[in-house]
Amino acid sequence: MNAAAHTHITPAVGEIPAPPVPQDLAASVHPAEWAARVKLAAAYRIFAHLGWVEMIYNHLTLRVDPAATGGERHFLINPFGLHYREVTARNLVKVDTQGRKIDAANPWPVNPAGFTVHSAIHQHVVDAHCVMHTHTTAGLAVACTAGGLAQNNFYSAQLHGLVAYHDFEGITVHAEEAPRLLARIGSGDAARPLVILRNHGLLAWGPTLALTFVRLWTLQRACEIQLAQAALGPALLVSEAVAIKTTHDSFQFDARFGAGEDVFAALQRQVDALDDSYRH
Repeated sequence: MNAAAHTHITPAVGEIPAPPVPQDLAASVHPAEWAARVKLAAAYRIFAHLGWVEMIYNHLTLRVDPAATGGERHFLINPFGLHYREVTARNLVKVDTQGRKIDAANPWPVNPAGFTVHSAIHQHVVDAHCVMHTHTTAGLAVACTAGGLAQNNFYSAQLHGLVAYHDFEGITVHAEEAPRLLARIGSGDAARPLVILRNHGLLAWGPTLALTFVRLWTLQRACEIQLAQAALGPALLVSEAVAIKTTHDSFQFDARFGAGEDVFAALQRQVDALDDSYRH
């Protein structure tokens, strides 16, 4: 899709509305929190649908609207021990910035390796309301490659200046790793919303779940193409000038064209057609 075609695209209607808060939770769960729970649970099901799963590991986290928390910084994360296909709006665990459970009645634990990195990003990167991490085969393969992401395809060309790299330091359970990761991401307008965790996997963050998702999807596709192309011989590289232009013209990241909401809603409808139990 080129820039000239943008004028023919109708902006996305927006996200699929969350169902009302179940009656038995109405007294304890704010509607804004329930909406976040439903959308995040849908994301877990979408990841499972796409095959972006790693047994019971990896994590997607989402900040609860401050209107629902009295201004406190609370986040939702998957219950440790459940496959993504088992995650529901009800069993998501609510935690504080340190990963401590807030909803004590929830019987599921939180994986400490899951929230250490997420917590650092949520706390210190402005607009990091959603964080996603994967160990996909293609993503991990590129993360293990000395050259990192190759500027040789349609998808990587949409990510010029958006990808940071962080060296592998082992399982992410040590808080002292956070400052080094944050330094790699950067700050302000220079902060990079995608991170290739060397020898480990891919990470994305963003102001909304949908935008975080489409950024990660684009990086994942770039890695898939790179992995497939590597078997075919020398690659045709995209010039930096063209990559800069392509990234500028990438309408899917633009708020005027949905910023991922239309893509996410389409995938949510696919999941709903198969199994909408995550809503209940």
